[in-house]
Amino acid sequence: MKLLRYGPKGQEKPGLLDGDGQVRDLSGHLDDLTGGALSDAALAILADLDPKTLPVVIPDRIGPCVGHVGKFICIGLNYSDHAAEAGMEVPPEPVIFAKATSAICGPNDAVEIPRGAVKTDWEVELGVVIGTRAKYITEADALDHVAGYCVVNDISERDFQIQRAGQWTKGKSHDTFGPIGPYLVTRDEVPDPQALRLTLDVNGTRVQEGSTATMVYGVAHVVAYLSQFMTLEPGDIISTGTPPGVGMGMTPQQFLSEGDEMVLEVEGLGQQRLKVTRA
Repeated sequence: MKLLRYGPKGQEKPGLLDGDGQVRDLSGHLDDLTGGALSDAALAILADLDPKTLPVVIPDRIGPCVGHVGKFICIGLNYSDHAAEAGMEVPPEPVIFAKATSAICGPNDAVEIPRGAVKTDWEVELGVVIGTRAKYITEADALDHVAGYCVVNDISERDFQIQRAGQWTKGKSHDTFGPIGPYLVTRDEVPDPQALRLTLDVNGTRVQEGSTATMVYGVAHVVAYLSQFMTLEPGDIISTGTPPGVGMGMTPQQFLSEGDEMVLEVEGLGQQRLKVTRA
């Protein structure tokens, strides 16, 4: 299934994308697409619905595909070629940092350049949405705890991230720095999360192209690894790292300006189209 949320910011309703690309309203069956709706049992109930019996809606806005996210966890330097372009070594264990959940926005919302920012950058990533609680799990069991996958753009202000005392989180957490969606694709429709193509264009020019096959640490490893340090709860999102092609790695470096447009996609998970504004 492809599940989504639509409507004005803060008033999103749950929906389903049917086989014809139409949005169907799910609000008669659940209040919102949050952690409580993401267990295998809850998803099975939704999967049994006949989409043709659900009202068709034409939304003005697609919101973040998961509501009330508890944790937004990111994995840094998880593609060796991206680590190289950043001038950093491949880490011996996954690098973990967080984005503030207030950074989350919809897949077509405007992205703000923060006040005082000079190096705002892009990062197309595979997002992993947790469906059932995970604590001290094994890699063999890890994917059973995943509800599904989504597109994430890990927007980053490099000056805040790197020059401002090395605190990655403060370069990652400005409002609108976490577009997710357009939809959550349930894991049964993604048989191999390590075989997905990722792309990102800026103003019509392809800058990032890669595959999750080249991750240093795959999805199952990352989920199991994180569960050794924190309990993963339903609705938590893990952003798994980006392939090469970020602005910081270019010669000369290239960063986002007001009026720019980013278009990014992860194979089978939909597309984001984001205009850049100033805060």
